[in-house]
Amino acid sequence: MSPDDHQPGLFELGELDHDRPLFPAPRRGGEGASRGRRRKAAGAVGEDLEELAKALESSGRYRVLRRFEERLDGPPEPHEAASLRKGVYLDVETTGMSPHDRIIELALLVFHYDEQGRVARVSQAFDAFEDPGRSIPDEIVALTGITDAMVRGQRIDDDEVAALAADADIVVAHNAAFDRPFVESRLHFFRDLPWACSVNDVDWSSAGFRSRKLENLALAKGFFYQAHRAIYDCHVGVRLLSDALFDGGPTALADLLVRAHRQSVRLWAEGSPFEKKDDLKARYYRWNSQARVWWCDLPADRHQQELEWLAANVYRRRPPLPFLRVDARLRYSPRLPEAPPQGCERL
Repeated sequence: MSPDDHQPGLFELGELDHDRPLFPAPRRGGEGASRGRRRKAAGAVGEDLEELAKALESSGRYRVLRRFEERLDGPPEPHEAASLRKGVYLDVETTGMSPHDRIIELALLVFHYDEQGRVARVSQAFDAFEDPGRSIPDEIVALTGITDAMVRGQRIDDDEVAALAADADIVVAHNAAFDRPFVESRLHFFRDLPWACSVNDVDWSSAGFRSRKLENLALAKGFFYQAHRAIYDCHVGVRLLSDALFDGGPTALADLLVRAHRQSVRLWAEGSPFEKKDDLKARYYRWNSQARVWWCDLPADRHQQELEWLAANVYRRRPPLPFLRVDARLRYSPRLPEAPPQGCERL
């Protein structure tokens, strides 16, 4: 920037009151009175900082990020409890990405929402470390800040987690395909609950978001936080679901619930010719090398259409193909097979 490209300084914006100091000077007095004055001073500073932030934003030349404020409201009131449903948002930190890795931190928030997908309350929080029985890799320590000393001798309380998750109408994770296998392996009662993913089950791109990464969604919403610690990720995840996807639109949670409760199908293109592999790959089929079969997931209402495409583009004479019906209780679970199970339906 050249010296001639003058940018206004922080205190050159006309909207601010120049006669009032931004940071009030301390006053002498009794200790109790002094504490009261300090609280008032802190409040005044906060008001001034927010006024400054609004002035910067109103100029059209700046964008201010605010620190994320956690929300914990307590349980629903008796008169509202009957009309609300229960959700659990969870996140794990692990020793790595492989199935043999272990959980080192589990956090969850219990929240309550109405039929329109509006979050009415965030009632309970849980956050615990667990000793994985091995050293935490250096790259995981650098990413999360969790050290061997922090987890040594620690264990997640299964009964406490089970009580918090009991009767949940939905369990949400940001990238459930990663979190669910770890959680199911460690806490088996999560197998019977319906799951959703706040990465894949919300149409962020149609709402104008360029990235589905939790940190980037938070930045797009105008706030920052300490990422890659499970409890903070949960608080931010619930906040993102609480907001409207776009002005006048449904909440992100409402969008997620519609997608989560749709039935889908896992379809195997069994016996497909080798020379058709590029066509299948272009259509987002995946290859299972052990079963030597291509497979894909698709909405149940597109099943027949996909069979017609396979008949026209892949097979000379299409055989009955195996498929599996998938709902929220099975989606993202490691129990969902990549090879066609014995006796599954065919069409």
